Amino acid sequence: MPVPPYYDWIAHHAHRRPAQLAIDDLQTGRRFTYDDLHRRTDRLAAWLAARGIGKGDRVALLAPNCAEYFELQFACGRLGAIMLPLNWRLTVPELAYILGDSMPKLLIHDKSFAPQAQALSKDLLEVDPADPASAYEQALASGARAPEPVPLTHDDIGMVMYTSGTTGHPKGAIITHGMVFWNAVNLGIPAMISPQTVQLVVLPLFHTGGLNCYANPVLHAGGAILIMRAFEPGLALDYISDPALGITHFFGVPAPYQFMMQHPKFQSADLSRLQISGVGGAPCALAILEGWQARGVALIQGWGMTETSPAGTMLDAADAIRKTGSAGKAVMHTAIRVVDDQGTDVPQGAIGELLIKGPNITPGYWNKPQATAAAFTDGWLHTGDAARLDEEGFVYIVDRWKDMYISGGENVYPAEVENVLFQLPQVADAAIIGVPNERWGEVGMAIVVRKPDQPLDEGDVIRHCLGRLAKFKVPQSVTFVDVLPRNATGKVLKRELRTQFVGADKPAIT
Repeated sequence: MPVPPYYDWIAHHAHRRPAQLAIDDLQTGRRFTYDDLHRRTDRLAAWLAARGIGKGDRVALLAPNCAEYFELQFACGRLGAIMLPLNWRLTVPELAYILGDSMPKLLIHDKSFAPQAQALSKDLLEVDPADPASAYEQALASGARAPEPVPLTHDDIGMVMYTSGTTGHPKGAIITHGMVFWNAVNLGIPAMISPQTVQLVVLPLFHTGGLNCYANPVLHAGGAILIMRAFEPGLALDYISDPALGITHFFGVPAPYQFMMQHPKFQSADLSRLQISGVGGAPCALAILEGWQARGVALIQGWGMTETSPAGTMLDAADAIRKTGSAGKAVMHTAIRVVDDQGTDVPQGAIGELLIKGPNITPGYWNKPQATAAAFTDGWLHTGDAARLDEEGFVYIVDRWKDMYISGGENVYPAEVENVLFQLPQVADAAIIGVPNERWGEVGMAIVVRKPDQPLDEGDVIRHCLGRLAKFKVPQSVTFVDVLPRNATGKVLKRELRTQFVGADKPAIT
């Protein structure tokens, strides 16, 4: 085998450690070594090139978690094409907007999404991981000759990831090859990722958390990723407990940790092989952090967003217990600030908006020059997250800036109140939103999911909060529901709660 180009991770590892496991697709039992992954990537690139797909062309993918995400990502890299991962939770009209904005030349789709795909495009390639004779596998076996890899720089676009669209249409965050590389460096070092790393991947791979925390950094290092098609808490605990799998790394937003902690298997699960368990994507309730810590697993918090590739801050393992609740410090090749509304750095301990800058930051949004301009001030990206810095410079993410509400002139950050709600043993899930009030402007509404057969009423919740929070932070009402709305990564959809209980989502605070 000829020596591969230095920038092609998969080709490099296929040359260096061809027989080492790269991907285990747990749903189908398919296992791919680095040599397998390299050859399949080459065949896909050849087939795409034969269809006229080249540098700058977009290729969309609509599929649950599967190995094909990485085959397409690296095949696009060899052609200079742009991967477009699609959120399978979106409706056909929502997906149609994204495809109309990005104009892909091809839509690759899982068999389970055939009706949606057929409604969206005529240029299709169907994937069926359970069928060796699927159209996708036939494409790989077509015998087309792989072209020479296209020379690329870190500034070339490798992917466009559309944000969830909390207000208006979603925006396509431009993800460059440099962003993915710098994330592998920034995240890989503190997460102690190496060729011996074995990660269980549960977050959706269309999302930056699934693709880049830590899957791409693991492949960059030559480790192995084990992919769950869909997250199921009991099954995830079984995988983590299995010594034959040898899982060393796990990453999730707070919801998977919460659901595993509440599962009957949690107390007996063997968590001893976990070296790093990262959590991010939303403020993590202390009850979750303490529940896992009681089982000997210190959850290592971090903060990031699609536009930051995503690692922006991370808590080192050595500080995980001492600084419980912190998102750590800025990752290596990144700078952060916390500023007020005038853009001035706030004093230590004060709350302001988190800004970030570095080579891991998006250059902007696809076809959205105005949104790009509004997102940056002097090269600093406005994150929309409220944060504070302690005396040692550790970052604490207080909440989403737009989720904050003002009650009687005082700022209330829902995550702080939610932390208190989770202290109630009867609470399975909870969220706080601000609702209009004639006297105070806004007051808090607690939306609570009770554990099965656990009595809990509004008075119980409010009395619990009165003893632990300043009065202006105490929710004025409590609504009980069967389930909270969540997106595909597990984040609570506050906008849907506001629409349901207030009538409309509020605009972002600027």
